[in-house]
Amino acid sequence: MVAYLAVRIGMGIVGLLPYRAAIRLGSATGRAFARFDTGRRAMVARHARRLGIDPDDVSGHVRDVFGHYGRYWAEALWVRPRRKSFIDGGTTDEGLHFIEEARDAGRGIIFALPHMGNWEYAATIGARLGIEVVAVAEDLTSPRIRNWFLRLRNSMGIGIVLATGSAQVMRELEAVIARNGTVALLCDRDLRGKGVEVEFFGESTTIPAGPVSLAVRTGAPLHPVATYFDGIGHHVVVRPAIEIPPGEDRGTRIRAASQTLAKELEALILEAPAQWHLLQPNWPSDRESTA
Repeated sequence: MVAYLAVRIGMGIVGLLPYRAAIRLGSATGRAFARFDTGRRAMVARHARRLGIDPDDVSGHVRDVFGHYGRYWAEALWVRPRRKSFIDGGTTDEGLHFIEEARDAGRGIIFALPHMGNWEYAATIGARLGIEVVAVAEDLTSPRIRNWFLRLRNSMGIGIVLATGSAQVMRELEAVIARNGTVALLCDRDLRGKGVEVEFFGESTTIPAGPVSLAVRTGAPLHPVATYFDGIGHHVVVRPAIEIPPGEDRGTRIRAASQTLAKELEALILEAPAQWHLLQPNWPSDRESTA
């Protein structure tokens, strides 16, 4: 209840501000929050070392990560359906022809994204191209917060399937692909710990099997995608489709393609490492360090 009230108050305050003022407030709030959240600050510093950030620059990198995370939340609180055209007007793209080609081929599309910039704002491109966009969202314990996120994503043109862990989730995503829609899956964090083991930034961990598994099941192309903050706007990068190796052993194919996907995610993250909103443990050694 308290968290939901905070969201409603935040929407009221941030929503009244001009966009530039809103994102400045969000960035400043995020940086201030970093001073008090010592646990997450330490975790971001661990991730920074994996990314190869110079040890002398880690403190500044941590502040920047929290600043960008604050901007993400400010944008989430600021957005309204009537502001979609403003957002779309400030969004540039790279590799959009891959989406157009996949749309015209009629096989559906799968996007695999890291938690970069503001991934939700990229949905305006789907509307521009006349493509249905559906994402999988965490089924949060607070119904009011969950429903607020659903309304937010719906207002950006994103349909939502809740990650309940049931087989119905995959069936719903396959139905989206069958009608030539797009499924967008955040896949740099394995929330359930039941994903595919890969090497990610030089250390073994797991990433969700969903993106590659859906590609194997449907034959839809799987494109790594990232959205970056770009000044006061956003820049969307679409990479070529990942090659799914042939063969009869489905598990082997998924593992091999998931490792390829992990490398693609690394490259996208390293384009703007301070915009990667990973504040939680993501490798086994992270959890051991907080035990």
